[in-house]
Amino acid sequence: MSEALELEPLLENFVASWQTHGTPVKGYANLLFGQFIVIMADETAAGLSGCSTDSSVRLIKQVEETFKIDLFNRQNLAFMVKDKIQLLPLAQLQYGFDNGFLTADTLYFNNLVANKAEMIEKWLIPIKESWLATRIKQSVS
Repeated sequence: MSEALELEPLLENFVASWQTHGTPVKGYANLLFGQFIVIMADETAAGLSGCSTDSSVRLIKQVEETFKIDLFNRQNLAFMVKDKIQLLPLAQLQYGFDNGFLTADTLYFNNLVANKAEMIEKWLIPIKESWLATRIKQSVS
């Protein structure tokens, strides 16, 4: 909780000063479930540039340094297990199924979503509806 309270002003300051080629970006940043940093930009007002994207990456790197965490490890997968978020390395996915830790209906945080609509509709989905279903050596339908 203390980390979340410390993170909140960093996210607020970032969004307040976020720019693309000198034009303010209408943005949103928040910590969801106490675990996921979500940063979004409304590109209808001003499209993002490489510089504005780079600044969001710098923010995440700053958070990593400040809190001594690894946010860029895409091999860590997040699941909702018994009403708690659990992380599991991709290499242990099959092990999780084989030992009953995961099932086809376990909710998976699909961090491949690319926009707000996908986030609303496809961020938290059962494993059987995700790309992970093809990685399991048993039927997940």
